[in-house]
Amino acid sequence: MTLLDIGAILIELIVSTIIIGPVLWLSGRTLEGKRAKFVDGLWIAALGTLVGIVVGSFLTGLIAEIVMVIVWLGLIKHFFHCGWLKALLTAILAIILFVVITFILSLIGLTAIALLLPHFG
Repeated sequence: MTLLDIGAILIELIVSTIIIGPVLWLSGRTLEGKRAKFVDGLWIAALGTLVGIVVGSFLTGLIAEIVMVIVWLGLIKHFFHCGWLKALLTAILAIILFVVITFILSLIGLTAIALLLPHFG
């Protein structure tokens, strides 16, 4: 493992935590209420990403995917103090929220670009 690999892992860890953590927190807060804390969402994102990097180094394919789904659900279950079904619902809601937020942000970005383009022409 080179220094470049370590840097890439750190960047992936930081970016994933910043992007996934708040979405997990919003999802957890919606389904779990006050038990879901913002820091817990960040921990879930950071640990899930880190475990994903390690598991991805040893396993591939469907087995790795199954292991990672169980890990992510286990992290949600542990940090948000809920059962497996509620953890699954929290994960599904987080995915939906992520898609909606990404879509809205892309629309804002496209609108900004469209507003700026006539000024350059």
